[in-house]
Amino acid sequence: MNYPKFLKENDTIGICAPSSGVGEKLESFDCSLDGLRRHGFRLYETKSVRNSGDTSADGQTRAEELMELFENDAIDAVFCASGGDFLMEMLPFVDLDVIRKHPKWLMGASDPTSLLYWMTTKADIATFYGFNAGSFDQDPWHDSLETACDFWKGDWHLQQSFARWQSEKRSGNYVFDQAAAWKVLNSKDHAKGRLIGGCIDVLRDLIGTKRDGTADFLKRYDGEPILWYFDDFSLSAEDFYRALFQMREAGWFKNVSGVLTGRVLFPGASTAMTYETALKRIFGEDILLVTEADIGHTVPRMILVNGAVCEVQTDGAKGNLQLQMA
Repeated sequence: MNYPKFLKENDTIGICAPSSGVGEKLESFDCSLDGLRRHGFRLYETKSVRNSGDTSADGQTRAEELMELFENDAIDAVFCASGGDFLMEMLPFVDLDVIRKHPKWLMGASDPTSLLYWMTTKADIATFYGFNAGSFDQDPWHDSLETACDFWKGDWHLQQSFARWQSEKRSGNYVFDQAAAWKVLNSKDHAKGRLIGGCIDVLRDLIGTKRDGTADFLKRYDGEPILWYFDDFSLSAEDFYRALFQMREAGWFKNVSGVLTGRVLFPGASTAMTYETALKRIFGEDILLVTEADIGHTVPRMILVNGAVCEVQTDGAKGNLQLQMA
């Protein structure tokens, strides 16, 4: 696994919008950028970042702006501005060979999953999942945001589960209105493996496409245990099960050692199916299965590293993650 150069003070973060622009959320976005500057980073935005609409630009333009950041030696890391729905339109115009020649940390969350997943599974370059450039609109930063910054700098310390979480999506400082508790679905309390995953709403659309690098990834790390994580934004329990079923049928779950899922931001079901039932029907009882973990669209959340080795420990309703470069 190729781990790009970590950030240091006065390094420049390039921000592009491979999915939506931030035109409707400029005040929040600028607050986030102020926080990044306070933490010692210089920032560079591509032209489409502040556009409005479902996408920041047409697919080719979005890809060209991404390539601009990877080819520019003055840019030290690349952050996606925000999530959205239609990032897949720009993927056919992305030159993965350019990214291989200029490896840099790429960070995103939600819709950028398809770009991060492709980059890690096909090009063997580690990527950060869990935050976009617009995720840091707090002053002062919550500990989870400080931890993300630590990881960009190469300080990969133990991440421990949080006591409370915010049930409603909002900008600015967090309002913790719910007690947090990981749910372990069997008697397992530990798993270790090479970490891979993302937003399952997005991942299911990659299955069997040219951007599906899962087979390459599993072949490259043949014999190693694989630890999966899934961030469910709004899939119902039934759609969650169907997505996992299709992944299993496509051969994605070879050598799986455990599965982590986060809290669903917009949960739902039309039958007696539950998210817990879906996981058990797909994976059985022999591996660690965790739901309600501190990952995904709700806050606070942990930062995850696609391609890194991850060790998970659980103790009742609590848990921790230790990520390692290997």
